[in-house]
Amino acid sequence: MGFLDHSTNNIILDAVLTDLGRRALSRNDGSFSIFKFAFSDEEVDYGHIVNFGRTVGKEKIEKNTPILEATTQGNLGQKYRCRSVNNDSLTRLPTLALETSLTNDTVVLSRTGTSTTAPTNKTVVVKQAISGAGTMDPDLTDFSFRVTLDNLFLTLSGKVPDSVDENDMAVYTIEANPSITSQNTSNLNLVVVARSVSDDLFDSYKRKGTSIVDKICTVSGINSGAFVSFRIQIS
Repeated sequence: MGFLDHSTNNIILDAVLTDLGRRALSRNDGSFSIFKFAFSDEEVDYGHIVNFGRTVGKEKIEKNTPILEATTQGNLGQKYRCRSVNNDSLTRLPTLALETSLTNDTVVLSRTGTSTTAPTNKTVVVKQAISGAGTMDPDLTDFSFRVTLDNLFLTLSGKVPDSVDENDMAVYTIEANPSITSQNTSNLNLVVVARSVSDDLFDSYKRKGTSIVDKICTVSGINSGAFVSFRIQIS
C-alpha cells in the first residue's frame, strides 16, 4: 500500500495485493483475512531533521518526499518497518553488529571445501548493542531474529526455512542465544553453509570474469527492527 500525492489536501491510498495475497484470495474459501498490518518509511530522508531541525525538517519531509508506488512483490516491500515502543522517554535505539571478525563484512566459503581459507561453512556471530552506558528498554530486546539468504547456494546448519519465495530467497526465524547481557541485549550464532551445486548452476550465477558467486545475507531483530547485512562469496 502506498500514500500517493496529497497536494490537494486529500490522502489517496494505492492498495495492492502481493502475489502471495492474490493466491490466498483466489482460494475463495473464507480463509483469507487481514489480522495485522505494518507501516514502513523507505522513502523518508531523516537527514532533513538533522539539517533543519524538527519543525522545518518535518515540513520538508512532508512536502518534498517522493512516495514509492505500491508493489506486488512482497520481498521488495517494507524493508524498513516502523516500530511502536511504549516508552515516552526513549532516546536511543539498538543496532546489530557483526561480532565475528570479517574482512569488509564478507564471509568467504567454498562449495567443495577443498580450501582451508574458504571452508564450506562458517560461524557468524551477530550482536545486539546500544550506544552509551545504561540498559536498553526490555521491549527492544531481540529474543529471536529473522534471517534471509539465497536458498540455491546457501543454507543454515541445522535449520529449516519458514518459507522460500519465487526468487529462491529463504527466510528463517531463529531464537537468540539463551544468555541476555546486563544491558538487555542479545546475541545470535549462525552457521552459514555453502550448498554443493552443479557446475552449470554455479557458472550461471558467477561474477563475470571470476569464479565467485556473490550473495547477501540479512539478519533483522524481531522486536527492535534493527538489521545488518553481510556479503557471502562462494568460490
